[in-house]
Amino acid sequence: MTVAGRRAGIAAILAGGVVLALNMGLRQTYGLFLEPMTTALPVSHTAFGLAIAVQNLLWGALTPLFGAAADRWGTGRMLAVGAVFYSAGLVVMATAQTPVGIHLGAGILTGIAVAATGFPLVLAAVARSVPEARRSTALGLATAGGSIGQFLLLPGTQGLISGLGWPAALLGLALLAAFILPFAIPLRGRPMRAEGSEQRLGEALGEAGRHRGYLLLTGGFFVCGFHIAFVATHLPAYVTANGLAPLVGATALGIVGFFNIIGTFGFGWAGGRWRKKHLLCGIYLARAAAIGMLLVVPFTTASVFAFAAVFGVLWLGTVPLTSGLVGDIFGARFLATLFGIVMFSHQIGAFFGAWLGGVSVDMTGGYEIIWLLAIALSLLAAALHAPIADRPVERVAPVAQ
Repeated sequence: MTVAGRRAGIAAILAGGVVLALNMGLRQTYGLFLEPMTTALPVSHTAFGLAIAVQNLLWGALTPLFGAAADRWGTGRMLAVGAVFYSAGLVVMATAQTPVGIHLGAGILTGIAVAATGFPLVLAAVARSVPEARRSTALGLATAGGSIGQFLLLPGTQGLISGLGWPAALLGLALLAAFILPFAIPLRGRPMRAEGSEQRLGEALGEAGRHRGYLLLTGGFFVCGFHIAFVATHLPAYVTANGLAPLVGATALGIVGFFNIIGTFGFGWAGGRWRKKHLLCGIYLARAAAIGMLLVVPFTTASVFAFAAVFGVLWLGTVPLTSGLVGDIFGARFLATLFGIVMFSHQIGAFFGAWLGGVSVDMTGGYEIIWLLAIALSLLAAALHAPIADRPVERVAPVAQ
C-alpha cells in the first residue's frame, strides 16, 4: 500500500470514529431525557419509549436504502444529509410540548439521521480504505469512536440538563450534531467494482438471501438491538426507580461507553485472529450472565457500575465482528447494503427493546420481565450464531485495494 493510501486509510479511520462518536453518542443521551421530559410534559413512559422505538425501527428500515445510495452516489453525501436531519430532530425535540413533537423529533427525524450516518455507511467506507488483512482491526478502531462519544457525551449531557434544563441541553446537542459535516469529507467516495467481477446489487441481494449463514446472522443481530435499546433508554430510569440518584444512571451509561472502547477495539482485533462467529457466541452468553448477576446481587451503586463495565465490554463488540463477517463472506463491494439489511434486524430488536421497556413500567411498575426476556434472547442468539457457515462465497471477488 502506498504512503498516500496509508494516509487515506488513517484519515478514514479517524473520521469514521468521530462520525460514529457523534452518531451514537448523541443518540445514547436520549434516555437521560426520559424522566425530565415525562415529568414536565403530558408524555407517558410508553409514549416516550414508543418514540425511541419508532426511531430505531425507522433507522433500521432506511439503513439499507442509505447504504445502497452511498454505494451509488458516495458516502459523504449521505453523511451530510444525516447531519442536517440530526440537528433538526434535536431542535424539534427541544421545543416539543406534546407526544406528537416527541415522535417527530426523537422518532422520525432522528431515525432518518442515524440511518444516514450509521455503522453500515461509515464502516463500509473504512473497509474499502484499508488492506483486507487489517480490515477487522480498522473496523474495531472506528467502532470504538461510538463508545468514546457515549463516554464523553452522557455525563456532559447530564450536567447540561442539571445546570441549564433539558431544552437547552437538547439545543446544545443539535449544534454538536452539525460537526458531522466536516468529518464526512475523508469518508467520501463509493466502492469500485472488483476486476473481473460483474455482480450487480440485485445479484448480491439474491446471493445473500440464499445464504443460510447470512440469515442466521441477521436473526441474531435482532437480539443485540433489543439489548442496546432497552439498556440505553431505560437503565437511567431503572436506577432511579430502585432508589439511586439520577447521576448514577448517567454515569453508568458513561461507564458502558468507556469500557466499550476496550470491547470494540478488542473484539475487532480478535476478529482478525479467531473465527468471528465463535466470538459472537461468547458475547451473547456473557451478556446473559451479566444481566443475571444484576438481578441477583444487591442493587447498589457499585453493582450498577460493575454491570455497566461488563456490559460495556460487550456493548458494540458485535458490530466489527458482524460487519466483518458479512465482508468475509460476500466481499466489500456491497457491504454497506448487505450490512444495512442485517442492521435492519438489529433495529427491529431495538424497537421492541425501547417500547416494551416503557410498556412494562406502565403495566407492571417495573422492568423485571424485560430483563428476563433479555436473558432468554441472549441464549437464543448464541445458538443462532454457532452454525453459521463463514467461508467466503466463491463468486464474489474482493474489492481491489
